[in-house]
Amino acid sequence: MSGTGVEVGAQAARSRAIAVLRLRSRALAVALLPAAAAVVLLAGGATGHVVGPSWDVARWIVTALAVLVLLVAAGVALVVARARPALSPTVAIAEESAPDLYRLVRDLADRLDVPAPSAIALTPDCDSWLEDRTHPAHGPAKERDTAGAAKGASDTVRGARVPHGVPSTAPVLVIGSPFLWWMRVGELRAVLAPVVAGTGPSAHPDIAAARRFVRGLDAAVAVASAPGRGPVIRTVLGGIGWIARLLLRNCRVHAAEMERGVAAAAAERAQTVDYGVRIVAQEQVGLAYAGWDRLLTRVALPAWRMGRWPSRLDAGVVSALTELSRRDRLAEGFASRLGERPACDLLEEPGSVDEAASLLAARLFHGGPAETGPDWAPVAWQEYPDEVVDRKWRMDAARLHRVLDSLGVGHHPADPTAPDPEGPTLARVLDHLSGSASTAGGYGVVAASEAAAYEEFAVPGTREAYGAEAHDESPSGILAAGLSAELAREEAAAPARPAPAGQGPDEALWDDGALPLFPLQPPRTGRELLADHVTAMVCCAAVDTAGAAPGLDWLDGPALLVDGERAADLAPRVLRLVEHGDPSPLRDWLTRLGVRQEKPVRLV
Repeated sequence: MSGTGVEVGAQAARSRAIAVLRLRSRALAVALLPAAAAVVLLAGGATGHVVGPSWDVARWIVTALAVLVLLVAAGVALVVARARPALSPTVAIAEESAPDLYRLVRDLADRLDVPAPSAIALTPDCDSWLEDRTHPAHGPAKERDTAGAAKGASDTVRGARVPHGVPSTAPVLVIGSPFLWWMRVGELRAVLAPVVAGTGPSAHPDIAAARRFVRGLDAAVAVASAPGRGPVIRTVLGGIGWIARLLLRNCRVHAAEMERGVAAAAAERAQTVDYGVRIVAQEQVGLAYAGWDRLLTRVALPAWRMGRWPSRLDAGVVSALTELSRRDRLAEGFASRLGERPACDLLEEPGSVDEAASLLAARLFHGGPAETGPDWAPVAWQEYPDEVVDRKWRMDAARLHRVLDSLGVGHHPADPTAPDPEGPTLARVLDHLSGSASTAGGYGVVAASEAAAYEEFAVPGTREAYGAEAHDESPSGILAAGLSAELAREEAAAPARPAPAGQGPDEALWDDGALPLFPLQPPRTGRELLADHVTAMVCCAAVDTAGAAPGLDWLDGPALLVDGERAADLAPRVLRLVEHGDPSPLRDWLTRLGVRQEKPVRLV
């Protein structure tokens, strides 16, 4: 271990922390300056040295100003002290449920000669960090933040390097849950080494105090910006928020440099711990991130949208990355590591932990509720093809035919609202998109009627999207616009997801409407929606008439299986139909598979 490098980084962090604390002291001095002037003037008047009408006026003005400034300063201090800094939503890991994991982390802290983390928690993401949960507004860290996960964990600070006066509770170690299932035990230890090493600088009283000050200011800004308050309180909090933002702007550079110094010192301290393994482990971090992203966007998101949440996402990461290793020659050899002991073996009940992390992932990335219910149920991987894939296809196919019904496609012009006597057939869709279907009223009139539907429902953001499609009076353009309108109506009619109550330190994220944290998929255009719905209709017809089956591709999500193999050549044929109105490639594909286009399919 390079002691010089560690000391340089730690010294840089401490100097920046002192700069932040000096800013706090200067702010306090500015708040006390009018009071000091008022004391001098009052003392001068009492002793007879500063007397006269002009001095009396000055005394009253300065005293009033001092009282006002002290009240403002007290208000800022009260909000900073009572505001709860945002904490990362995590799954608490009690020591009795993961004794081997706690032992690994403590042994690592001993090797690094730093305090051990007070508790361990998991996050459904590919990252790991230390999180200080000792802010007074959060209450006791053991009771509120980790729900007992810190029971039995070391609350004492070890090592001669830790100065006197350290906080009684060390930071919580937050570990990315995909790491535990994909990484081996040695790789996890190597990845966590620089993270755990950060508890050393974190224990320094100046750094800890500076962090609490910055987090308090950030929480005060959030409180001042929260909506739903009366005009008087909003005005008062607006002033407090302005002061907090001013202080944050002035200490931003010092706080950032302090964190860089802490990270540099931690990385330098961890240099000699499993150095060779860490190089391989860093490759696994990037691979795990890629597989996790694909699993969420391609596999989990379709299920979440249907009210189902996959209950073994972390186990799915292993399957997804194993498949990636098989397809990508750059990832060859990574799957051979699976013979070694996985890090999830450090948990007593990895299945229960995976389920909790999977539910939290659904909350964070989709905004689902915190508990299961009739419209929010878990789904196992073996049930995914039937419960999610097949159901999604049939829901999309039903929506497609509802829009065709509203357009009058395939009906006699005298009765455009009657159901199609031929039923929901694939031939109906192909005929419309190829321009051979009869549409009541003409395409231009239909486009205008769909625009009126937008005005009626007034869904924010969709009218503009439809406006771009409304100028396209081709069969595919009209159908794409109708699907966009139908989806907008369904989203507007869907009940709002209730924010859970009493869920712990992440509750503020729900109160502020900050969840989901970000959309996993950008808004889709009308043509993309149309291609998805036509693909769903083709898959339904293939399943019902040609013996195909719904399946799950670990990297691409829902898949159509023909003779046990994924039909990877369907997408370009559908795009040819949607973009150019050419059904020939798709019809040839359907004929080759024996799909009967004229036979009605089963819808939900």
